[in-house]
Parts: sequence; structure tokens; C-alpha cells
Amino acid sequence: MSRKQHWEQAYHNKVVDKLSWYQKVPQLSLDLIANTGFKPDVSLLDVGGGASTLVDHLLDREYRDLSVLDISSAALAGAAARLGQKARMVSWINDDVTLFETPRPFDIWHDRAAFHFLTTAADRQRYIRVLQRALSPHGQLILATFSLDGPLKCSGLDIVQYDAAKMRQELGPGFVLEEQHAERHLTPAGREQLFQYFRFKRAG
Repeated sequence: MSRKQHWEQAYHNKVVDKLSWYQKVPQLSLDLIANTGFKPDVSLLDVGGGASTLVDHLLDREYRDLSVLDISSAALAGAAARLGQKARMVSWINDDVTLFETPRPFDIWHDRAAFHFLTTAADRQRYIRVLQRALSPHGQLILATFSLDGPLKCSGLDIVQYDAAKMRQELGPGFVLEEQHAERHLTPAGREQLFQYFRFKRAG
């Protein structure tokens, strides 16, 4: 089964607020976006954010240049339906992030859902090349992954765990770590998942 087929099936077969990664309020993501110091008129790309409520909360905070990228068309359709008329204020991008050809630069790249599913070095290198092209020269990266003591699998797929040292090594010298935070995420089923959140600036 391809990566796209897996995620289309995942979103067709389950109610979104029952999925393990669901957050009613993605507070740590919102805090880190605020910590960038950017005003709400910046451009923001949410990678793997198809079913996330992050876009809802950013719209409520008057962010108006929002793009959501997801490999699953079902996830994007569900999020757009949830937003109703507000969905017209968002750019919805159905694509695999490792193949994404950005039409323009973004000031904030946010990813709580995609990077730790990239288990091959080749996929991670493709992701980082896309990131380097898509992030503006003054841009900032907010990336969340399962921590070293977090789950080994999610949605039936293997993942890669990270700490700050491992993430720095993956991203290379082009990014400077500004802050990191641990999160104990409680899934809708009541299980605990341990995440690490990182905020990076572009070097130089």
C-alpha cells in the first residue's frame, strides 16, 4: 500500500476526533507560533495538517495567509467542511510533502504530523530539500515528533524518534535551535504519547 493510500484509508475509516493524534486545542503549537515574534500577516504552511484544528485557531487569531498541506484528500475535505465558509480563507494543498513544489516562500513552516513518519534517509533528505526551498530567508520552522521515550509506531506505521541532537543532525547547519519543549499528549483513547517540539530559525 502506498503512503497516500494508507492515509486516505485512515481518514475514511475513523472519526477525526477519535484519531490518536487529535487535539481539540493544539496549545503548544499555538504558543510556539506566537514565540516566532511574527505578526498574523505572515505566511504559514501547516504540513500534514489536514485534520488538525490548528488552522481553526489561527483563523480565530486573525492569521489570514494560511496554507494546509496533506497527502490525504479526505483529511483536507473534512477540515474544509468543518470550517464552512471560513475554508475559503485557507489554501488547501493535496500533496506528499517530499514531492511538494512550493509556489512561493513561507515565513512559518509547522509540522506536527509528517516528519517522524519518514523512516528512510532518502525521504528525509527530500523533505529537507523542500523545506529549504519553501522557507523564506527569515523564516522559522516548528517541528514536533515523537520523543526518544515515545511510541515506536503510529497509525500502524513505524516512526523515527527524536531529541534535539538528533534533529539538529538531520536538519544540518542551515537551522539554529531556538527552543524545545516536551509534551505529554493524551490520545482520545486515554493513552499517553510523548512528543518533542522544536522551533528553529534559519542560520545566517
